[in-house]
Amino acid sequence: MWIKICGIRDVETARAVADCGADAIGLNFYASSPRHVTEPTAAQIVSALPPHVIPVGVFVNHSQEEILQACDACGIAAVQLHGDEPVSLLSELPGLRVIRALRVRRNYSEVAVQEITEYGQCGASPWAWLVDARVDDLYGGSGQTLDWEHLAATPHLVDEPPLILAGGLTAENVARAVQLVQPWGVDVASGVESTPGVKNLRSVERFVRAARDAS
Repeated sequence: MWIKICGIRDVETARAVADCGADAIGLNFYASSPRHVTEPTAAQIVSALPPHVIPVGVFVNHSQEEILQACDACGIAAVQLHGDEPVSLLSELPGLRVIRALRVRRNYSEVAVQEITEYGQCGASPWAWLVDARVDDLYGGSGQTLDWEHLAATPHLVDEPPLILAGGLTAENVARAVQLVQPWGVDVASGVESTPGVKNLRSVERFVRAARDAS
């Protein structure tokens, strides 16, 4: 079970989250997010991480130039596209692992089929895709859960990338979500926070343990 803790904003928290057993952390470059981090701070966080923890740059409707510049400045080799980016952007990010966010309600199958069709047209596909709850005017971090039963009942598609489950996960519900959906990975931000942008390390530790035990 691959576990990402998203919205890390300082070196101390990054190190503590790594000690809790996370596989990756998310560094959010979306200026409107309460979890936004500047490039200098992100670079400090990346340099402080142990080798086994992957820093993932989270971008929302950024241009190719902005993404490549931030990744180069911060030493980031994995990105998460969490906005309304065209699928063609995947082919414009060579050398980067790309996690493509699918923000869905109960239309996962329709969105997934459309995405896979467009991957074929642009000649690129993501390293993984992250399925999050769609909330109008928000790009993640809403705390809104997906319909796990509906997602679990949806047949897997040919050429479907590894699925990372997000959306309203907490230490209390992640085990049930993992057992139902059986994702490749899970992602959490607001579900392990005491206030927006401030991680509760006890909750992080419990989340990681619950996700691993359930898998």
